Amino acid sequence: MAHMARVVTLVATITLLGTSPASAQGGRTLDTFVTEANRVPLNPTAMLRSDARRLAREANAAFTAVGGENWAAREAGRAPAACPPERISVNPRQMLDFLNAIPSAQRTRMTTTDGIRAWMASRYPCPAA
Repeated sequence: MAHMARVVTLVATITLLGTSPASAQGGRTLDTFVTEANRVPLNPTAMLRSDARRLAREANAAFTAVGGENWAAREAGRAPAACPPERISVNPRQMLDFLNAIPSAQRTRMTTTDGIRAWMASRYPCPAA
């Protein structure tokens, strides 16, 4: 299951803080995103494909949205969904494995941002208050 590397090969490090939420999902479900990401071949030329670039943009928009939500929660004095460092390193394969592990029936009710938020919360939980 070497999948998400297909989607975010060129997105090794993502800045999460200092940006506002973005909503470039276009109503697509996480299930659609994962299904399409699973089809992108794992190789260095994957990002030459227009579908891989589109999926990478969608993933980046989701990371930006989650980063913005976390920032807004902190500013409002609420606990954020996740507590990542300012810059994170993404292992695309592990991230897509996590997203693939979410049951398809649940993924059809989620957006890509919901999936990224769940991944971030599992990978970077906030310390107990």
